[in-house]
Amino acid sequence: RLGLERADTAEKALCVIVDLLEKYGQGGNCMESHMAFTYHNSFLIADRKEAWVLETSGKYWAAEKVEGGVRNISNQLSITTKIDREHPELKEYAKSKGWWDGEKEFDFAATYSYVNTARMTTSEGRYCEGYKLLNKHKGSITSEIMMEILRDKESGINMEGGFMTTGSMVSVLPQQPNLPCIHFFTGTPDPAR
Repeated sequence: RLGLERADTAEKALCVIVDLLEKYGQGGNCMESHMAFTYHNSFLIADRKEAWVLETSGKYWAAEKVEGGVRNISNQLSITTKIDREHPELKEYAKSKGWWDGEKEFDFAATYSYVNTARMTTSEGRYCEGYKLLNKHKGSITSEIMMEILRDKESGINMEGGFMTTGSMVSVLPQQPNLPCIHFFTGTPDPAR
């Protein structure tokens, strides 16, 4: 929200978020129950001209500029070796913890998470299923198709049960500045409604 409030481009919003992250860190309970459950965050940040993926682990972060095609995020790190911006101590911290030897190519997701990044796009799960659905419609994605994808329960994108989808948003951001941006939000937790 603060990125939206304080920036007028995707790149500036990225800077706002990482500045706040480095200054204040992140945390807070992700559930309303008394059970303590926290996790780190991923962000898709876009404007009319460009898009970024920002992923965080504590105060450390990596950002990837989206150069084309489709890109999705889910409840796991997905930035691997294409890192366009990073926390200034990202690699040094990983070395100090023994997570990275400083020799092989640095892979953010492999270093900062427990997920085997080689299997991310082939195994079951929300990230993989979202990737498949987006690629199925690559080149012809409309707001209606995005709404259909966000409503998909079989893939796990629209979650039910103990953890459920709490809201969805689809934005249309035309590159032509004379056309308005259009944003669709769900009014209920379940986007299928």
